[in-house]
Amino acid sequence: MRPLRLDMAGFTVFRDPTTVDFTDADYFVLVGPTGSGKSTVLDAICFALYGTVPRWGGARGIGNALAPSAVEAKVRLCFESAGDRYIATRVVRRDGRGNVKTAGAGLQLMPPGFDVTKLDTGMDLDDLGEALAGTPAEMDRAVLDAVGLPYEQFTSCVVLPQGQFADFLHAKPATRQQILVNLLGLHVYEEVQVKAAERGKTAEAKLSVVEQQLGTLADATDDAVEAAAATLARMRDLTRAVEDAVPGLRVAREAESAAVGARDTIDAELAALSSVRTPAGLSEATGATTAARTAAEQAAREVHAAEEAEEKIRGELAAAGDAGTLRLMLDRHTELQRLVEQEDWFAGKVSVAEVEYRDAAAAAELAQSEHTGAQQLLEQARQDYRDAQQLDRAAALRGHLVAGHDCPVCEQPVRVVPEVPQESAVRLAEAAGAAAREAAERAAARWRERDAVARNLESDLERKRGQYEHHRSRLAEVRAAVADLPDVDAVRARLAEVGALQGRLEEAAAGVRAGREAHRRAQSAVRAAEDQQRAAWRTFDTARDGLARFEPPPADRDDLAGAWQTLVGWAAGEHAARSAARAEAEAAVAAAHESTVQVYTSIVALFTEAGLNPPGGPAPGVTRPGVSASRAAERSASVADAEAGLIRAAAVAAERAEAAWQRLVERRQEATDAAEQRNALQQQSRVAKSLAGHLRANNFERWLLEEALDVLVDGASGILRELTNGQYELIHDKGEFFVVDHHDAGLRRGVRTLSGGETFQASLALALALSEQLAGMSTTAASLESIVLDEGFGTLDAATLDVVAATLENLAARGDRMVGLVTHVQALAERVPVRFEVHKDARTAHVERSGL
Repeated sequence: MRPLRLDMAGFTVFRDPTTVDFTDADYFVLVGPTGSGKSTVLDAICFALYGTVPRWGGARGIGNALAPSAVEAKVRLCFESAGDRYIATRVVRRDGRGNVKTAGAGLQLMPPGFDVTKLDTGMDLDDLGEALAGTPAEMDRAVLDAVGLPYEQFTSCVVLPQGQFADFLHAKPATRQQILVNLLGLHVYEEVQVKAAERGKTAEAKLSVVEQQLGTLADATDDAVEAAAATLARMRDLTRAVEDAVPGLRVAREAESAAVGARDTIDAELAALSSVRTPAGLSEATGATTAARTAAEQAAREVHAAEEAEEKIRGELAAAGDAGTLRLMLDRHTELQRLVEQEDWFAGKVSVAEVEYRDAAAAAELAQSEHTGAQQLLEQARQDYRDAQQLDRAAALRGHLVAGHDCPVCEQPVRVVPEVPQESAVRLAEAAGAAAREAAERAAARWRERDAVARNLESDLERKRGQYEHHRSRLAEVRAAVADLPDVDAVRARLAEVGALQGRLEEAAAGVRAGREAHRRAQSAVRAAEDQQRAAWRTFDTARDGLARFEPPPADRDDLAGAWQTLVGWAAGEHAARSAARAEAEAAVAAAHESTVQVYTSIVALFTEAGLNPPGGPAPGVTRPGVSASRAAERSASVADAEAGLIRAAAVAAERAEAAWQRLVERRQEATDAAEQRNALQQQSRVAKSLAGHLRANNFERWLLEEALDVLVDGASGILRELTNGQYELIHDKGEFFVVDHHDAGLRRGVRTLSGGETFQASLALALALSEQLAGMSTTAASLESIVLDEGFGTLDAATLDVVAATLENLAARGDRMVGLVTHVQALAERVPVRFEVHKDARTAHVERSGL
């Protein structure tokens, strides 16, 4: 896996959108102050691929992906693996409750030669690529297929995180063995052992089922198949014989059917002739028609007389006058009487209102005079108050006057100083003014009250005067209207006369309705009688039409009874003539039936000879001597079914025989197949058990681990000798790592006794060897095209640092992988051709590329 471009937005310290372009950066370094976000760049690569970061402590630390106060973080990585280019994208969001969850994840395989600069300029439909994953669960499998390494191997061989660089060096043997198992994918052999054991058990279970199946197929032998084939041939012969014999049975049955038909024809003719009888009540039906017509004519005359009486009363009522007009006249007389009675009452109401108004007006005038006087007294009190103010001011000056001095007002000499009053003139004037004001207010209230009463009474007077005038006007109008009308007694007499005529008219109308109803009933009776007579003729015509084939005599259409008598006499003669032919037809039916029975018996014998029970069913003949014609007709269809049943029974027997033979053939083949399957399952069970037994002992896995560890230590030892100028060499013994110090007489030292710089050298040697050798040893076909070291190079002295730098330069110069560093050491960073400088301000972190 080789990163090409990394885009981050809202990811930890990278709040604003940031792009890191690794294109052509075969050897690069990330530099910057502590906490600026150098390691975060590597975290973003791991997060885009695997959804987690080593220093987060697992997938539950996903909340660390969001920048402070950010609600969304997005990371997009464009990388190359085994010649193909991919884009991995992950988005996380914080919901309203503060929970951080993955909102989107996807992996796309881009078209060959995809240009990463299109991520800035915009991609068209041809650049979208093939979607390999669209959910976090799909990403796990898709990234493993694309990169070739699971998360643990990726962070041990490609991106080596800070603080875990020496884990593999210092791990216990058992832990290191498990790491190698995971890195090399050797757990696959354990899975093979488990699957082999499962297949062995499955084969044993299937073998048991096959053995049971073979037990159920024990009767499927070659002899049984031959016997079934013989039975099949015999049943086919029976089918052909029955098919050949049934046409003869059909001919015999048809002859019997013809004889039965001739006999039934004679029976039908006899039945038709014997059914001709004169219907009961024929003479009564004819007389009822005449009586109904007479009654209808009488009802019509009565209706005419009632209608004439009704019309006469209507003329008398029209001459008597209109009842509505008479009632209107009576209403006018009644209204005049009421208006005359109310005239004195209205006049009295007006007189009383006039008296009340005059009294109220006089009281209002008196109250107004009192109000005027009180206002005058109040004005005088106000003037007295103003005079009192002057007196009090003059009295105030007296206290300062001395006889013989000049007056401060008139500037004249004062001869005698007047005595100062004991009581203030203003207070006396105020008291008098308050009493006057109170009296004026009471007088004004009385005047307003009485004036309002007078105004109300005046309005009431005007209203009553208007009512009185309206009454007098209406009285004059009614008197003028009544002047030309008859008096009350005459109007009432005419109304009584009109009422009596209306009563007589109603009685006459009721008589007309009753007569019309009686006429309708009489007409209905006529129609019913005529319908009955027509029905009698239809009965006669039906009976005669039923005998039309016998050519009955003509009927007299004017005499129904005579027509019936002629037809009944003729039918009796015809019945006697056909009775003799009936006995001959019955004898012919008996002979045809006997012939049918003989043919049917010969067919039944065929079934008996074939070893089968003959099929059940009705007797072979259509009828028997003495059986009625209706029963014979019912049996005809059953006998036809019986003929088909004979052929069907023979065919069914042949089909059953063929099915039994076919089933035996199939069961014999099943037995053969089951025997072959049993042999295959026995072989499969032995192979699976043997493979599971070999892998269960772990010898193969232990041998692979020892070989892998030998190869790894040999490669790391060579790199360590190069890094230390031949001083140190790495070896292992029983799973433990040791360093051989050739500058100290080949002293073997445990790796935990190494200094910080020595530990880094040994760990770097292992990391480089592991990344170089893993592709050859791993079963996952990983594509190791880059390695990034995030470790403190500051622990190395200048000489060692120079050796490490030269080693990394040589590794990068080989051109088979990208080499990346994260360091604070300026001397080491200056030797790297491509530098990504990471710095951070108050809001976000930034990445700038410098160098080649």
